[in-house]
Amino acid sequence: MRILGIDPGLRTLGWGVIESNGSRLSHVANGLCKSDGDDLGERLLSLHNQIVEVIAEYQPNQAAIEQTFVNKDGAGTLKLGQARGVALLTLAQAGLPVGEYAPNRVKKTVVGVGHAEKEQVLHMVKLQLPGCQPKGADAADALAIAICHSFYGAAPQARMKEVRA
Repeated sequence: MRILGIDPGLRTLGWGVIESNGSRLSHVANGLCKSDGDDLGERLLSLHNQIVEVIAEYQPNQAAIEQTFVNKDGAGTLKLGQARGVALLTLAQAGLPVGEYAPNRVKKTVVGVGHAEKEQVLHMVKLQLPGCQPKGADAADALAIAICHSFYGAAPQARMKEVRA
């Protein structure tokens, strides 16, 4: 199974592609999509076009994306949600089944604790994907999301979306 993980962001969207063969994981590629344009619509279109290129180049069978969390900055949360929406739309257009995971679930799966720091996530991604050199923290997070999906995404399609309590 080839999995595309996405860490959504309006300025920088991280992506990572891994191969999952049973319990064996291997790194395929990772990178950052930087939004470009003068207004929000152009920036979102830029992200869409870059995700389309990643999908075309790496041909994933499944995708995983981080769920939006609400922070103190409502405007920032809304912009993050818009970037996430564009990513979800692009994945749906490509016909990819998508698993959605809360940030704490991803960290707990990859690091072992739900409130891990970015450095801990980066370290564990490198350990679980030998030879992997993430292009940045957002790319490392995207790889962690893909790793999380490799554990939970093998569930039947109806269970792929995480249920919030």
